[in-house]
Amino acid sequence: MSYSYLSDIGRKRTMNQDYVKIFLNQQRLPLYLLADGMGGHQAGEVASKLTVETLGARFTKTEFQSIEEIGEWLTLEIKDLNHLVFEQGQLDDFRSMGTTLEALLIFSNELILAHVGDSRSYLLRNGDLTQLTEDHSLVNELRLMGEITEEEAAHHPRKNIITRSIGMPKNVEVDLIRHKIADDDLVLICSDGLFNMLEKAEIIAILAGDNTLDEKALQLVEQANANGGSDNISVLLIDGIKEEHHD
Repeated sequence: MSYSYLSDIGRKRTMNQDYVKIFLNQQRLPLYLLADGMGGHQAGEVASKLTVETLGARFTKTEFQSIEEIGEWLTLEIKDLNHLVFEQGQLDDFRSMGTTLEALLIFSNELILAHVGDSRSYLLRNGDLTQLTEDHSLVNELRLMGEITEEEAAHHPRKNIITRSIGMPKNVEVDLIRHKIADDDLVLICSDGLFNMLEKAEIIAILAGDNTLDEKALQLVEQANANGGSDNISVLLIDGIKEEHHD
C-alpha cells in the first residue's frame, strides 16, 4: 500500500490551519487523518493539530480483530475528542475553535471512514470519481432538501458555514462509512481548499494519469493554486489498496 500527502497554505491565507498525518498501530495498520481547523488567530491550527495528534497517539496503542471494532473505537474516541477540543476552545486564545476530520482505515479489503465536517473523501474506480462523504454544511443541507440546485450550492455565498465539527458544545455525531475496495482503486482525502478550486473533471484527469502518487498530489495542489488558491489546500492519496491483507 502506498500513500502521499501534501498540505499547502494556498494563495490567500496567512497560516495553514489544515493538518495531515498517518499513524501505525500495533498491527502496523495505518490510520490516515486529515483535519481542517477553524477559528480566529491560531485557534484553527491548534484544533486540527490537537485532534489529529491526540487521535493518532491513541491509535498507536490499539489492535483490532474486526472492522466493526474499528468503527466502535473511532466513534467513541472522536466523541471524546470533541469534548477535549470544546474545553480547550473555552480559553480566550482559542475561543470557539473547531475542526473537520477525516479518519480512514483499510481492513480486509474494506475501507472504514469516520467523517465530521466538510472535508471530503473520494474513491476513483475505472475513471469514475465517487464522493464517499456528505458535507456537513448549511449549503449541502439546503441542497439535500431540494431548496437549491447542485450548481447553486457550488457557488453559494454561505458555503463556508458548517453544521458539524470537532469542538461543538454538544455531542458530535460521527458519520461512519464502509466501502468494499478493489485492486486499482485510488482514495483521495482532501480539504475544501482543493475541491472548491477544482472541477470534478480536473481532479479525475490528474488522478487517472500515469504520474506517481507524489506527482499527483503536487499537481492537485498546484492546480488549486492556479485556479485561485483561496484557502489552505490538503490532499492525501492512497493507492495499491489490496496489496496488504489484515486478518
